[in-house]
Amino acid sequence: MNDLLEYTLRLGDDALIAAQRTGEWIAAAPQLEEDVALGNIALDQLGQARSLLQYAGSLDGRTEDELAYFRDEREFLNLQLCELPNGDFAFAMARLLYFATYQHLLYDELRSGADETLAGVAGKAVKEVAYHVDHATQWVLRLGDGTEESHRRMQAALEALWPYTAEMFASDDLVRRLSVAVDPSTLQDEWTNRVLAVIDQSTCERPSSSYQHSGGRSGRHTEHMGFLLAELQHVARSHPGATW
Repeated sequence: MNDLLEYTLRLGDDALIAAQRTGEWIAAAPQLEEDVALGNIALDQLGQARSLLQYAGSLDGRTEDELAYFRDEREFLNLQLCELPNGDFAFAMARLLYFATYQHLLYDELRSGADETLAGVAGKAVKEVAYHVDHATQWVLRLGDGTEESHRRMQAALEALWPYTAEMFASDDLVRRLSVAVDPSTLQDEWTNRVLAVIDQSTCERPSSSYQHSGGRSGRHTEHMGFLLAELQHVARSHPGATW
């Protein structure tokens, strides 16, 4: 697999798997307005995934559908953070804060890069993700500085997800070789500053962890990934080649 293909798959898989998890909240969110908001966020993430997987497919002759529906678990290169089950609403908002802040910084850098296709995708996506960050921020503040129960749940969510955040910033030989890639390690300080500012304002305590999960970028996933793909890919694999 060439470097540009692998890098584009990483970004596209992040967006695709995040869209699948976010979309699970439709008709399950705590209020009707939130059903609509999360539906729109999931569609934004899916749109990013489609653009990135179309580009990845153009590099090796596959379609976006083949990449989404007919790869096996070990072929997906998404962050483990994206595939974790939703849990409660506080968990979903904490994950959105962590992931969308990372995406916003990444796309902001990528839109001025030398690869015109990636820059074009990033230029549109950065505007969408700015809304995702704001939406998550408002909920983290509302729940963290709300009732005793909402504060407890938000604190628990922030702590449970923290061990999955370092993977977002792990650099490797691929991003160092590929001139059009953004080295994610350069984003970590700003991400930390932004996220901790929200956590502090929410009255929650800053999370910490001595252990950090990794492996998603090389196809090693949590036990939840197989179940997610079974649902995501069921129709396409049951009726290969079908159109409607």
